[in-house]
Amino acid sequence: MSQGADILLGLQWGDEGKGKIVDVLTKNYDVVARFQGGPNAGHTLEFNNIKHVLHTIPSGIFHENAVNVIGNGVVIDPIIFCGEIDKLLKLEPHCIDRLKISRKAHLILPTHKLLDAASEASKGKNKIGSTLKGIGPTYMDKTGRNGLRIGDIELLDFIDRYNVLKKKHLDLLKGYEFPFDLQIAEKDWMVAIARIKRMNLSDTDILIQKAFHSGKKILAEGAQGTLLDVDFGTYPYVTSSTTTAAGACTGLGLAPNRINEVIGIFKAYITRVGSGPFPTELNDDLGQNLRDKGNEYGSTTGRPRRTGWLDIPALKYAVEINGVTQLMMMKADVLSGLKELKVCTEYRYLGATINHLPFSLNEKLLQPVYVEMESWEEDLTGITSASDLPKALQDYTDFIEEKIGVPVVLISVGPDREQTLWRG
Repeated sequence: MSQGADILLGLQWGDEGKGKIVDVLTKNYDVVARFQGGPNAGHTLEFNNIKHVLHTIPSGIFHENAVNVIGNGVVIDPIIFCGEIDKLLKLEPHCIDRLKISRKAHLILPTHKLLDAASEASKGKNKIGSTLKGIGPTYMDKTGRNGLRIGDIELLDFIDRYNVLKKKHLDLLKGYEFPFDLQIAEKDWMVAIARIKRMNLSDTDILIQKAFHSGKKILAEGAQGTLLDVDFGTYPYVTSSTTTAAGACTGLGLAPNRINEVIGIFKAYITRVGSGPFPTELNDDLGQNLRDKGNEYGSTTGRPRRTGWLDIPALKYAVEINGVTQLMMMKADVLSGLKELKVCTEYRYLGATINHLPFSLNEKLLQPVYVEMESWEEDLTGITSASDLPKALQDYTDFIEEKIGVPVVLISVGPDREQTLWRG
């Protein structure tokens, strides 16, 4: 592993299993850094029969030798963040000592969450499926140059700055018929702000640069997935940040020429939470079977995830956008015992056959074209070597490699960090 940074990110609509892989890989890194998103993300780790869900904190937090960084591209809800810290402290009393928070990360205000809920409610059937965490309005204030940042907490006029932004939000809320009570949320928010002020606030962009020059190994951790990227995802049903490899540069202060490997995580099938196009969706008993067997319910919202067959054109697109050099396939165990197994290899779009993502994924314009694969019956969860995997799964993996042109170096066969098989 040469000097520089590796990026790990999702290649689908999120929920690919990034948290588990970061946890598995962290022993090889000195710095683990989240570069975008906020509490709308939910990274699940499982070890020693305990399940951990992280929302804002990097997934390397349980490794005592790694510095964990919340980068400038992240947006932070102080109340949710402090609640997450409290859960971690019960398991790992010293975790907060190895956590660094960027002064340039933006704050989610209580009124951001109100604006998010009011806006989503006003859309009716055209809602985009927001998690209602205030993410979108916070990023809007960031790009509109109105936002509050973590570093503002340390300034003498912080309360004045807060009140100016709150007034702007309250004026906007007058345009909605949306009842709310701000008093309790605001009180809890200020308590959390006071607590964060005592934490390790840092100029993390400088930290990242110093880590690089001193030969430290850096892992940049993304949230959500490539198909939710604000530019390259299924717009407007996307998140508000840059979920691709480019986001690691802007979200951490990481120069592009300091990136080594780009590790892409994908499920052996595909899921999506909330609204938006989904060409290979299974709206039948098989889709429900995948949902139940894979526990496909949002770690942040609890919402049932939509499920469908693996989509090769979408996966290939995500690989190219990110410059992926290694693929890791998650939840292969969920496909065990299926009576049928299909993969989408191309689309019929406006009368033509294409093998790339078009501008619109409108189901009236686009139909997936499938190939059938041989399924497997074996329970994979106890297998400890990739060479012992069923031939049908090995053929499935080889097929994906051939279509995508990037090696699948790891297959996950269960939620625990030990259920992780390296290939070759």
